[in-house]
Amino acid sequence: MTAGLLLIPLLGAIAAWLIPSERGRPWVLPVTGAVHLALAVEAIFAPAVPSPGGWLHLDAIGKLVLLSVELLFFACALYAVGYLAYRQERPNRLLCAMLPVCLSAMTLVAFSHHLGLLWVAIETTTLTMSPLLYFNRNARSIEATWKYMLICSVGIALALLGLLFLAYSTLVARIEPTLLLEPLVASAPLLSPAWLKAAFVFLLVGYGTKMGLAPLHTWKPDAYGEAPGLVGGLLAGGLVTCSFVGLLRSYQVFAAAGGGTTFHRDSLVLLGLLSMATAAVFMARQADFKRMLAYSSVEHVGILAVALGLGKGALAGALLHLVSNSLTKGVLFLAAANIHRSYNSKRCERVRGALRRLPWSGGLFLAGFFAVTGSPPFGLFVSEFTIVSSAMTGEGAWVGGLMLLLLAAIFLGMARTVLPVVMGESSRIEHTGYRDRFLTVAPPLALMGVVLLLGLWIPEPLRRLVAEGAMLLGGNAP
Repeated sequence: MTAGLLLIPLLGAIAAWLIPSERGRPWVLPVTGAVHLALAVEAIFAPAVPSPGGWLHLDAIGKLVLLSVELLFFACALYAVGYLAYRQERPNRLLCAMLPVCLSAMTLVAFSHHLGLLWVAIETTTLTMSPLLYFNRNARSIEATWKYMLICSVGIALALLGLLFLAYSTLVARIEPTLLLEPLVASAPLLSPAWLKAAFVFLLVGYGTKMGLAPLHTWKPDAYGEAPGLVGGLLAGGLVTCSFVGLLRSYQVFAAAGGGTTFHRDSLVLLGLLSMATAAVFMARQADFKRMLAYSSVEHVGILAVALGLGKGALAGALLHLVSNSLTKGVLFLAAANIHRSYNSKRCERVRGALRRLPWSGGLFLAGFFAVTGSPPFGLFVSEFTIVSSAMTGEGAWVGGLMLLLLAAIFLGMARTVLPVVMGESSRIEHTGYRDRFLTVAPPLALMGVVLLLGLWIPEPLRRLVAEGAMLLGGNAP
């Protein structure tokens, strides 16, 4: 089953590359996504059996990651058929071939229990998404692509250095060198504290750059602003999730080490709060609604970092947040792409009254705004409430209070951009004839339904996975 999950997307990529028809080629994406989703659901419900050597193992954390990535990819794949039918002036062979390769890499991230293999998988996601950022082939998109490549490559290189320090800490402890997760966790108390601390710094900076933690987020506004909506959704909901997994797996080792973890947790909390504060400042007067979504992503990776730093009950909230954030970003980016296409602009002063012109897309963008800002009854409200309440009941009451203040500021700043775009006076200038279509509305609508469900009721299998994942991280079940 593991081999099938890794190979089926690669076969889909080959098929997409070989199909000559520009109209028929995009259908490879939802077909590949549907088959892969069916296999992934089977793998999630099947008992987890490690591969020989222990390099691949789908534990509770991996299952949560695989679930969120699968749902997001299938929605984006179905959306791509309608989107590319409208963008017939652009060749789509590269996009249709690279997206399944990225799916295979993200699947490998979920399965990897060797930190070196995990690094390779995360780097593969960086490389496969790079040419997709240049889909529009203009000056701004090439600038965004180079900025994404350069900054993320530096970050991932620093993460590799962190892994080398982690491996060296086993040599200092005079135990067998390894980057396999289970042996590292088992021997963590014996590892050199100094080398563990050095490894943590480089892993946090490296994976934090790929996630977009402030002040390492500078590639995000350009990349998210210039990427096609489905690519932006996968960046914000898929690649950020994969980068956070790199941090989660490293955190398992540092948490198991016991002594000195205060440094690790304090660093995560401070960087997380800095990210939320940065988002609050730059979201207040944002003139481009797609760049605004980039700062929303900075906010949410900050929330994830704070939750990881708080530990205990907040870890369950972090895992819930990981799933809900991924799906909510899919809603926002796909709806924003529809609005962009209809108005032929991302500038807020030119986009007004989207709810009248595009009732479905405008409504989804508005609902996505309430969901992503942690308003009830959506999934992110549950996860943020879990994280903040855990902070308030522990020693981090000041962290919970500051989070609430920043969340309120972000809500007001984002509302100042979103509400005029959706509900303002309708623009009199007709730029394009694009209107809502089934294939470009149904995918974000389905994702919105799942986000709403997670706010009203968490299915028992999902609750069980979250509890098991939190226990793996040394936390408490929700």
